[in-house]
Amino acid sequence: MPDPYGDQPLLTPAMTKGYAAAPDRERHPLRRYLEAVVAARQAPVHTNVAFNAVYFGYDLGGDGYGGSPLRLDDFPVITLGECTPALPVGAMVCVATGSDPLYAEIVHREGAHPEVGDLGDVPAWVSGAPAGAEGPGRPGSGAAPCRRELLVPDLHAFGPALSLSPAQLHRLRTRRRWINEDGHVVVDVRYPSPEAARRDDLTVYVDHLLTTAREQLLSPFVAVSLAELVGSTHDDDLRAGLRGLLDMVRGVLNSSSTLRTWGHYALTRASLAECWGDTGPLGGDDLRALAATVEHSATPARRRYGLTAPVTAYTAVGPRLRRLPGATELLRGVGYAAAVCRANVTLADVVRGDSDQGLFENGSRITLDDAFESGGVWRSHHPGGAEAPGDPLDPAGRGWASTLSAPPEPKPEADVDPVDLPLADDASLGLGELLRDDPKEIVWQSPLRLAHLIGGRFPLHPHAAREIRGSHGPRLTLRLEIDHGGRTLGEHEGAQDVTAELGDEPGRLTGITWPRDFLPGLILELRWLRGGTVIRVATTPLKEPVQVGDRVIGHCYDPRVLTREDAPGSDRHGDSAVGLGPRQLVMRTVRRCGLLTLDGHALLDRSVLPSAVYGGRPARSQAAALESAVAELLAERLLEPALGSRDAWGQPHYPARDGQPTIPLLGYRPVRRRVIRPWGGTEPGGVGLLALQFVAGHLRRLRPGCLPSETQRAAFREHCRRLGKADGWELPHGYTFVTEHKRGR
Repeated sequence: MPDPYGDQPLLTPAMTKGYAAAPDRERHPLRRYLEAVVAARQAPVHTNVAFNAVYFGYDLGGDGYGGSPLRLDDFPVITLGECTPALPVGAMVCVATGSDPLYAEIVHREGAHPEVGDLGDVPAWVSGAPAGAEGPGRPGSGAAPCRRELLVPDLHAFGPALSLSPAQLHRLRTRRRWINEDGHVVVDVRYPSPEAARRDDLTVYVDHLLTTAREQLLSPFVAVSLAELVGSTHDDDLRAGLRGLLDMVRGVLNSSSTLRTWGHYALTRASLAECWGDTGPLGGDDLRALAATVEHSATPARRRYGLTAPVTAYTAVGPRLRRLPGATELLRGVGYAAAVCRANVTLADVVRGDSDQGLFENGSRITLDDAFESGGVWRSHHPGGAEAPGDPLDPAGRGWASTLSAPPEPKPEADVDPVDLPLADDASLGLGELLRDDPKEIVWQSPLRLAHLIGGRFPLHPHAAREIRGSHGPRLTLRLEIDHGGRTLGEHEGAQDVTAELGDEPGRLTGITWPRDFLPGLILELRWLRGGTVIRVATTPLKEPVQVGDRVIGHCYDPRVLTREDAPGSDRHGDSAVGLGPRQLVMRTVRRCGLLTLDGHALLDRSVLPSAVYGGRPARSQAAALESAVAELLAERLLEPALGSRDAWGQPHYPARDGQPTIPLLGYRPVRRRVIRPWGGTEPGGVGLLALQFVAGHLRRLRPGCLPSETQRAAFREHCRRLGKADGWELPHGYTFVTEHKRGR
């Protein structure tokens, strides 16, 4: 294709000899175009993808490959969870969906070994293991090894005309039948031989283009075909010319002053700097915290007596990023590839800048051990001074090699401290709802979070924040008046001056003194009269108080927030697992890390409990104490046993799904007991009968064995239709629908 910035062609015959053979005057137009491609695409651009853009013609105006000569019917079809031949980065594919075809370009590929933990902990033998390896020191005996891989397709590479709508993609992700919840495809790749599984990305892509995609490569409709550039159609000449062009593209990407590269991936320096300066999820703070975690992951715990045994830890970047608060949405689609690339560049810069060939001042040696598995596996070893120095960024596969020459490392017996894992659903937990927006006032409601209690703050609804900023500016003092269902509040609690900080999105109130009996999950209704400087906060009394655990609750609350943030070790003075006993650690972990239902039930895969409590493998005495605590809690019915299932990519489900292996679960069920009050009495400070209230339509859990009526099924479908709900109109299993109604007097 011609250069968009000039008249010179992008590919010339001299380029088929490689980067060094082409004169700089021919490299310049190619460099300018590829810099524009990398800046335009949301994912980091692999060398193979960059070649596609040049050879097949990628439109920078938004149509992508939509106007290219590629024949969509020639694309190989891939299906989630099925076995497939090797598909390299750069392959054009059709993702099976059962209805509309989903055309995409593979922009990222990595290993997805089932033994890699949710927290990024990697067994030593997995790091650097060959395809088909069956365990420590066992490379497998099959002539055609199989390996589970995760493919990241760019579903918008062919422009808007050949892309699905956001609603359609959301529906496919939710169903998780054709793509997973992140918009990725997990497949079992069958290689023809162990040697084929060890080939590098560029060699695999050359083979793919000369076989599966040969018709596309030799299409007479491309601007300048490979046959014209090399002057031959012989396979050996085509292969040599392809290798030369790929070397040319890689050299141009590496030589650009505006790009950074990680392996074969390129991203702009501007986007990397923007990421490092961002304080939100997956921003600079999170990446620096990740680097610190890797650096200190092998630092041994202090022991009172004796020498410290050597410790080696392997950390996978991809799963570790998924555990960061607020990262879930940002890791969907090609965002995952971008995040993994930025994280590895950050780790590489820390290793280069803060260590001596990977050896840090704390005695740990940090090296890249496996560039392919789970977004990259980094090895931390302490003490690292005894190891021979080398290039810390050359993936050496020491994890796998260690299982070939030595017995497995002994389990650490020193006690380790529990960790506080971030809530996986933190960003979506307890979202606010706008109730009224008219010329007189704005009314919204939102549950109180633990962080709000600890920090004395509360977020404003984005619409309210914009309106207040427009009336009073980015920072002002407001009067906060709290009505706790008629209760008598302490001094400075009922009415107080607070600060509204509206410069950033979202705005928030700070300097709040919350009433002493406010708890996480309490539903607050906020009301602001337009133009005024007073915000009124009110709670809604329950018709009858209930007891959940040790708490007596008399006001409306969000059971999901209560389960997550009222766990042992969490109160308005802090949130930490340090100092808790085994029973409290088990309850805290199940409530904070388990699958969460709408009514506050939490279910945790029992096998991951120790690693979820301690962030890795605990001492045997600690693991035994946890098992004993689980047995006690089950006997006292504070926890309940349940059966779930695990899917092909390791995600647990409840109820168990057909065709999936079953797994034991630990279930926390918030038992709500009615509080019995003296005859004729009311709660002190209560308000008696409720005022007239409007109750919106909502789901309600059914007793076991009960089914919703057809009337309620139809009512739920009508409710979804009015809301414009795009991800299914059928009632979830085990629930009925309560239609909107009024209650009170």
